[in-house]
Amino acid sequence: MKQILLLFLVVLSFRLFGGGVKGIVKAEDGTTLPYASIYVKQTGTGATTDQNGYYELLLDSGHYEIIFKYLGYEAATRIVEIGKNFIELNIVLNEQNILLQTVTVHANKEDPAYTIMRKAIAKAKFHTQQLDSYTAKVYIKGKGKLRDYPWLAKKMLEKEGITKDRLFITESVNEIKYTRPHKYEQKVIAVYTQGKDQNGSPNQYFFGSFYEPEIAETVSPLSPRAFAYYKFEYLGTFKESGYDISKIKVTPRSKGDNVFEGTIFIVENWWSIHSLELMATKLGIHFKVKQIYHPIEDNARMNAPAGQAWLPVSQEAIVSGKVFGFDFVGSYHATVKEYKIKLNPALVADMEIIDAKLEKEEAKKVKKQFSQKNQQIKQRLENGKEISNKELKQLTKAYEKAEQQKQKEPDVVSESSYSVDSAAYKKDSTFWADIRPAPLDKEEIRGYKKTDSLSEVQRKRDEGDTLHSKKKHKGFSPFDLLTGNSYAIGKSSSFEIHLPWGGYNTVEGVNAIYRLSYYKRWVKKDSLHPKKRPDTRRLKISPTFRYAFAREKLTGFLRADYRTPTSRLTLSGGRYIQQFNSDEPIHPFVNTFTTLFQGQNWMKLYEREFVDLNFRKRFQDKYLFHTQWSLARRHELFNNNNYSFNDNSKTRFTPNEPVNAELPATGFAQHTAFIGSIGIEARPWQKYRISNGHKYRADRPSPTFTLDYKKGFSQIFGSDVDYDLLEIGFKESLRTGIIGRLDLNLKVGKFLNTRSMYFMDYKHFAGNQTPFITSDPAGSFRLLPYYTFSTRNQYFSANVHYHFRKFLITRIPKARMLGLSENFFMNYLATPYSNNYTELGYGLNGILRLFRLEFATAFQNGTYINNGFRIGISTNMVVRFSDN
Repeated sequence: MKQILLLFLVVLSFRLFGGGVKGIVKAEDGTTLPYASIYVKQTGTGATTDQNGYYELLLDSGHYEIIFKYLGYEAATRIVEIGKNFIELNIVLNEQNILLQTVTVHANKEDPAYTIMRKAIAKAKFHTQQLDSYTAKVYIKGKGKLRDYPWLAKKMLEKEGITKDRLFITESVNEIKYTRPHKYEQKVIAVYTQGKDQNGSPNQYFFGSFYEPEIAETVSPLSPRAFAYYKFEYLGTFKESGYDISKIKVTPRSKGDNVFEGTIFIVENWWSIHSLELMATKLGIHFKVKQIYHPIEDNARMNAPAGQAWLPVSQEAIVSGKVFGFDFVGSYHATVKEYKIKLNPALVADMEIIDAKLEKEEAKKVKKQFSQKNQQIKQRLENGKEISNKELKQLTKAYEKAEQQKQKEPDVVSESSYSVDSAAYKKDSTFWADIRPAPLDKEEIRGYKKTDSLSEVQRKRDEGDTLHSKKKHKGFSPFDLLTGNSYAIGKSSSFEIHLPWGGYNTVEGVNAIYRLSYYKRWVKKDSLHPKKRPDTRRLKISPTFRYAFAREKLTGFLRADYRTPTSRLTLSGGRYIQQFNSDEPIHPFVNTFTTLFQGQNWMKLYEREFVDLNFRKRFQDKYLFHTQWSLARRHELFNNNNYSFNDNSKTRFTPNEPVNAELPATGFAQHTAFIGSIGIEARPWQKYRISNGHKYRADRPSPTFTLDYKKGFSQIFGSDVDYDLLEIGFKESLRTGIIGRLDLNLKVGKFLNTRSMYFMDYKHFAGNQTPFITSDPAGSFRLLPYYTFSTRNQYFSANVHYHFRKFLITRIPKARMLGLSENFFMNYLATPYSNNYTELGYGLNGILRLFRLEFATAFQNGTYINNGFRIGISTNMVVRFSDN
């Protein structure tokens, strides 16, 4: 006890008698400057003022140079001598005195900003490769609150302690490490937040670089494609610590999602970022980003002519928006300190960049002078002489590619690891008072107090100490049979009762579907690599029951599914219904609607007694092998119910027998089918990112090639089928610059043998005859009859989907800001009886951020057939439903 008291007194005395500097940062008119950047040169420590302009820095005794910065104001440097006590240092920042440089007006009357940006863009890739490594410590404070919400959600939110203007706040201290070319390591050493399930990860704010072509799918002003997306305007130049800083206005050529707007400040001759203030929108949510950079020295190269790099020391991100009546605002404030950098020795030389567009003759001379190929990369980047902006972009791109090929896994474009120190949640108030760049304000203190009180109430509820606990019961309850529930069985097993569901069709009438699931998980950790994602294997066993009221029949099946990180094995068997097209193009809920309200029973079903075996295995992350084997006894089904809300339904309902151009009668006798298939999927140019040792596909997909072979075996297990099908597929998604994105899906196939087939064995296509479209927009038809052109011959299908960023309606800026976009699509099918079936269509996507409306027209051999409107969800989402 005495030792604890002594330790407390030592800490308290440090707080009372330790030295430092504190004060308020204001503008000339007396306005306080919130979140102004403060940088201590001797310690490499970054800090910010609070929202009232107040700051407080703990410093050991000594001599310090402190730099105060705020966007739009001149930087102020103060030299201070710190003793045992705090000194008060109030700062007044003057508005930036920006001068317009005397510039040469060229015949094309181009704004001088374009020369500056061409050079900065040319050197952007250089800056991403400039550092061999660095380490730093990042303090992040995130906070947010709901400003308004729908009255329907009021009761539910208040139960969780969420009220209007209640502030949620979280703080974290993170140690980060970067190693070229793309490895980031992060360790959270302290967290102060609501519960341990949250963290203050700075990845998206700190690791994201404006030198990269994109940040969160938003085009950077320093992207090689920037001139297609932005207009730039030169606003003047000012001097700061001997550097010339140019202010550039950034304006999107077409406003909308995925572009920035604001100002960026460029350090001339270095062509690096000095600071920026940019805004963007995404799905109706507004983002505002502020960054302030500072030259950080490599201690090993302090006397070298280019022994430093400009790196961010202060960052602010503000997010606000209103979605479905929820009005919210949030912010993240990050300060970086204790930078330790190591420059890339191959890229440290100063170089004079020549604008090849305006200085054509000089650029030609430079290129001719260094025309030898062996000087194109390393020697050119090391010599420190003149180079054109075009050459610099080519050389740094080639250098990056060459360096990437040296890596153990050249297809990995980023690697990150994340860990939380075991003592991260145990830091006391003294630690946080010392580490914060600025003290908490009154609202933040209230936010923490509210969180702490609610956490205590929740703790008591969990322990059963609160009389009014609303915690859901433990163990089984009869109501669970109707509402569903899950139950833990030990540490690695669980059991789940799924929520019952069902539907309606003319074969079964009303049907009810019920499913149970048992889960078992095995986790094996790598003791040699504790940060690596554990090897997890999962087993799921699910019985499914289905009762058809019109048939008065209960069917069902049992499925066992075993998964490893690279493979999946599924065994299932039972008696169940299935659509003739096993890809199930007709959503059961949609069919229920059309049957009851429109009197159209599009879904056609048959029944199978079956045993299915499926296996999938991924190789080298780029190749997927799959095989499927099925033994089934197949039975024809007939309509048993003709009820509908539509008065004319009895005459409009069609038999449960698909209509096909090749096969006049698709009905069939009971028979047995033994069918096997094998296939391979290849993504040869796929790139990856690694997170905590686990590999994920990068955002930019590779073209996908598929090869599939399917065989119906005769006389094996009494099988009555005998056919062979070979199919080749190609799928690609291409960005076409500022214009949009092109999605392409091609398939070609041929039946090599058709000695014995039934209609469900034909090749079917993703048709649609309902007002709703729920399948892949780039892989399905809008008006194609479900089974009319199904074939047992050769076929070719093409689905082309083009997503415009700006076309007709989206030329209106307000429409783009609402998240609207336009699509044009063309679908084509060639079979012996399709007569070059073609669909042309136009769609308006992003209505209320969730829906799309399309209009399509169908042709055969160029002759108009029909047209129709279709309603679906936005093209970035796909609904998939199956009870099989």
